[in-house]
Amino acid sequence: MAAEVDPAYFDPLGVDPEQAHDVARWRRAERARLAGLREGLGQAGRAQVSDRVAGHLGRVLTEGGVGRGCVLSGYWPIKGEPDLRPVLADLHRAGVTIALPVVETPAAPLIFRRWTSETKLARGDWSIPVPPPEADLLLPDIALAPCLGWTDDCYRLGWGGGYFDRTLAALTPRPITIGIALSAARLPTIYPQPHDIPLDLILTEDGVAARRRDSRTQ
Repeated sequence: MAAEVDPAYFDPLGVDPEQAHDVARWRRAERARLAGLREGLGQAGRAQVSDRVAGHLGRVLTEGGVGRGCVLSGYWPIKGEPDLRPVLADLHRAGVTIALPVVETPAAPLIFRRWTSETKLARGDWSIPVPPPEADLLLPDIALAPCLGWTDDCYRLGWGGGYFDRTLAALTPRPITIGIALSAARLPTIYPQPHDIPLDLILTEDGVAARRRDSRTQ
């Protein structure tokens, strides 16, 4: 399971403090803008996006040979994120093992626990439903990551907690990572910092929008 990240990984002395402050301020503004963009789609628009992303995800996983025995980490949608729970349930029925991320310790890497559509969920951090403590711990082969924003080089702008980057830095082997985003949330850059880890590909309602050049999904 994920080990603690080397403290030097988030060394505040690794970047210029003024530059880091400017980037953090810019990201806060972009998060607010992008959250508003998603909210502006309305319930029907978000449902349509979810259906289209789910279709593309199914094709990407099928083309990648994902099937029985593979462990895929999904997410429980919050704040208008694409809802992929129906496709996760379909994958489970097809023999794929599904996990959900859990914050076990604040500011530490996430852990992953088994989920099925019958799992009785507990209330986790930020009131996000999570599998209960008795659910099996898993290591994902593939991890889905909801994105507020994304770039052509597969960097992700999330909510700012740093959990996903912290987790990727700690996992060995590192899972294949798929960012789930709106097409309109494309950014020219997120001004990557030393702790930012690019994803393998970005998937939107229009299909595969970006793929890292050295990605294992090529």
